[in-house]
Amino acid sequence: MSQVEKVDPTAKSPEGRTTFFEGERLRFFRPLNSARRELVAACLRALFDRLHGPTADYAHNLTREALRELLFPVVREYQSFAVEEGGDDELSAPGTDDPQVLVSMVIRALLADGWLEQFADRTGLVTAFRFSRPGKLFAEAIWSLDRPSRSRQRNMRSCRNALEAALSERGDAHDLVDAYEYAEKVIEDLTDGIDYFQELVRHLMQAASARNQWAEFGEFLDRFQRDYSKQLTADNATLNRQAIALKLEKLRLVAEPKFKRMDEQLRDIAHWAVKEHSGASVYEWLLSRIEDIVDAACQSKQPSFLKAMETYLKRVNGLALQSMMLRAGQTRHAYLATIQKLAEAPREEQDRLLAHVGHYLAPAEVRVLDPASFKLKSATQRRKAVVVSIRPRPSREERLAAALARAESEAFSIANEEVAQGLRADLRVFQHPIRVSAMPTATARDVIRAMQAVEAARSDVGTDLVTKKLPTRLENEFYSGNDYEISLKK
Repeated sequence: MSQVEKVDPTAKSPEGRTTFFEGERLRFFRPLNSARRELVAACLRALFDRLHGPTADYAHNLTREALRELLFPVVREYQSFAVEEGGDDELSAPGTDDPQVLVSMVIRALLADGWLEQFADRTGLVTAFRFSRPGKLFAEAIWSLDRPSRSRQRNMRSCRNALEAALSERGDAHDLVDAYEYAEKVIEDLTDGIDYFQELVRHLMQAASARNQWAEFGEFLDRFQRDYSKQLTADNATLNRQAIALKLEKLRLVAEPKFKRMDEQLRDIAHWAVKEHSGASVYEWLLSRIEDIVDAACQSKQPSFLKAMETYLKRVNGLALQSMMLRAGQTRHAYLATIQKLAEAPREEQDRLLAHVGHYLAPAEVRVLDPASFKLKSATQRRKAVVVSIRPRPSREERLAAALARAESEAFSIANEEVAQGLRADLRVFQHPIRVSAMPTATARDVIRAMQAVEAARSDVGTDLVTKKLPTRLENEFYSGNDYEISLKK
């Protein structure tokens, strides 16, 4: 049998990259794998909230005394938690019953394993503490688990606002790079809501009493009215997606000087895009990537979000029906049990039980409806009701006005599918690409086809049409803009 070679944990990978578990991070996750892991996680949450949370005090560094004061109440609260079995580390030693000693041990463990680091506070001439870079990243994940879900589609809105900034007069390539980075995180907006509803379902099924179930459902209704109802109405992903698509289309039609300026800026500041892009322009490639990412996120996650919400509502509805049936059954069984108990009890006991039951039934009041309040409608009233319910027939003038309005709206409206089919037929006949500037403009419908050609080619379902922006401009008596070349995929 061949011997197993020992691996140096501080060695570098064959490609020359430095490994994560080296130096002080050799046993980075050891505190979270200790016997008091729940206490360590609570301390990390408190530390992150103090150093990087919404109420963080950036004016004062975290000294040793401040660190001990911060962790002491946390340790006292979580010290009573059961220590996991099999723990043989320093946090489960016999001397850790004293909270002061346990605080010191937690600080030493976080320092030794690379979660915290010390630095010199030149203002106060003391040693201060802060998170190391990996410690901050992992502590933020632990801290975020206890925070309520805040699915406000912030990345979707940020992407939309960055594109709006790029369209302004002062817009530059940095706005486009920001929009791309926000678009990459758009899927987090919908995933956050899906995870929230799945967590609600798990808690709902684990609840032991109906009181807890209704309390959670009441909390959900408040949260739905405050946050999630907006996602299904004015602030939903579909409207944000449409706004982003509209702004991307406007950015594709910017003036030639701005197009060249932003493309040159992108080549200077986005080296990763220069390496990954396909085609002649980094600018157009970045716009296409933003559109593809947002579309993919909405198409894959929006149905899952609605399905997760529907699943939770179905579970709550089932529990509500079950609870009402059980309560109704308990009420019926209570009367039957009382009657059976009366039948089996002696006469004196029956009198006492009947008096007791009568005491609770005395406030009940039974009322009968007055027969005089029921009146049949007369024949005249019934005829009036029928006349009101019949839809009035439109007059000839109203029908003529509706037909004219419909004809006017359809006179200059051509479906994208029809334009795409015409382009595809022309390309197969001519056997070479077609320029928008070369398309006929003899009639109004020809002008509309030419103006709508690029949009129809990009939105075509068959995706066999390719559009390419040309450096030349299109100028005629009807409109002006960038010239495009349309061809079939090979």
